[in-house]
Amino acid sequence: MRRRTTDYQAGQPTSRGMSDVHAGHRDRLRARFLAEGLNHFPDHNVLELLLFYAVPQKDTNPMAHNLIEHFGSLAGVLDASPEELCRVKGVGPHTAALLSMMPALFRRYRMSGAVRDTSLSTTEKAGEYLLPFFVGLKNEVVYLICLDAKCKPLCCRQLFEGSVNVAQVNTRKVVELALTFNATSVILSHNHLSGVALPSVEDQSTTRRVQQALEAVGIKLADHIIVADDDFVSLAQSGLIRNE
Repeated sequence: MRRRTTDYQAGQPTSRGMSDVHAGHRDRLRARFLAEGLNHFPDHNVLELLLFYAVPQKDTNPMAHNLIEHFGSLAGVLDASPEELCRVKGVGPHTAALLSMMPALFRRYRMSGAVRDTSLSTTEKAGEYLLPFFVGLKNEVVYLICLDAKCKPLCCRQLFEGSVNVAQVNTRKVVELALTFNATSVILSHNHLSGVALPSVEDQSTTRRVQQALEAVGIKLADHIIVADDDFVSLAQSGLIRNE
């Protein structure tokens, strides 16, 4: 019968033998991350390191390999739904919840770092500002940025969320939010899940409706930016929004 001891540093009981090997591997992997970051880690080691915090007493290396083999990439693993993740051998609800939370956590991190007092006076600045808001989304979502007279953000609010490839834009809500923040101008933005940021006929029609509704209350539609993955297209830059 094996005696059990307690790893006080990790706060978890371990068995002598193979568990000590796993604990040593965990310590080495954590130390390497703290010293080097993740730049030189292969994807399975990145995933293995993350799994330490969902699976405290097992070797997570085989699970990391299984997940990447099943979903094709680290991105595929993190984009999978909890239900899909639980179909992989060894993955339980706690592990699935941790993994599926990562894209949303990264999006929240990037959003919280957005500089509110930066002037969004160019397409490039506005596009870079908006990209983090769409990381990891599985539905089409519409955001509205309200700007002051110096093109500084007064707010950036999610207005609508639809099923895959569908997000209906209610012009009344757009106008109400712009008036609430006393905006001089606004930037409308939504995502394409297809990976192609080019505006559809519906996008162009929606843009015209929103622009007309805003003009009626003296507010300028500065741009409508479509985001797809790490790319974005500006309807103003494309000549589809004309402002005097």
